[in-house]
Amino acid sequence: MSLRIRRQIGPARKILPEQTIGVLIGSALLGTLRVAGMAQMMRAGLYRPVHVKTLRSQKLRMLLTHRKLLQSKAIAIDNDLRGTLRNFGLKVGVVGTVKFEARIKELVEDIPDLAELVEPLLIVRRTLREQIDILHRRLLAIVRDDEVCRRLMTVPGVGPVVALTYRATVDVPARFRNSKAVGAVFGLTPSKYQSGEINRTGAISKCGDEMTRAMLYEAAHIMLVRLAKWSWLKAWAMKIARHRGMKKAIVALARRLAVIMHRIWVDGTEFRWTREVTAA
Repeated sequence: MSLRIRRQIGPARKILPEQTIGVLIGSALLGTLRVAGMAQMMRAGLYRPVHVKTLRSQKLRMLLTHRKLLQSKAIAIDNDLRGTLRNFGLKVGVVGTVKFEARIKELVEDIPDLAELVEPLLIVRRTLREQIDILHRRLLAIVRDDEVCRRLMTVPGVGPVVALTYRATVDVPARFRNSKAVGAVFGLTPSKYQSGEINRTGAISKCGDEMTRAMLYEAAHIMLVRLAKWSWLKAWAMKIARHRGMKKAIVALARRLAVIMHRIWVDGTEFRWTREVTAA
């Protein structure tokens, strides 16, 4: 846990690690002495800058989180209807989002009591779906007018939602010294445990933004499983899948997607399907 000092200078907010406070001024110091020690640490420069998201990035993040929240509630209602009707021997079966409501009404049309209980959920579900469509159209309009998102979408497997999520999370690409650092920030690099002579490499750290990590994983999965068109990137990931398994290949590809998308953003280029560089 870090102790936030309410001092903002430019785009960075000063963060004072609580562990550092305990080491330098002692955890036993309280009140005035502790505050005086913290002030001295600020004067000595014992803090680190932390990026504060721009206002536009925060608005985009709100759009994405609200859309995701409504989606989760709509899915929860669908699953609840399926589960409760199954107790009465009524199986919904495989049905799409559009025909789901008609299928539910078809199952309960001869059972008035169930129809009365199901109707409120169907009304709420219908309203949720309408609002999801409104937010999704808003998202598509933003992506359509955003030059960075359009270039990010040239990467196979990256759609409007993935591109906008990545853009809102990274916010300012210049805050990363190099593109390889992006994968670590999103928790897509292996964790390390070191103690004495022990040096063990574990699974991915899963630190950083969970939504962006999930979106990158989804884009990598789509590229390997659904897309039929091959590229040098897919060939690289499939080679890993043959030796290490599909799950590890998807994670490795998600990390590399984060790196490539950052490079595309910084350089102002688009994704190249082959490694051959066309001469100018």
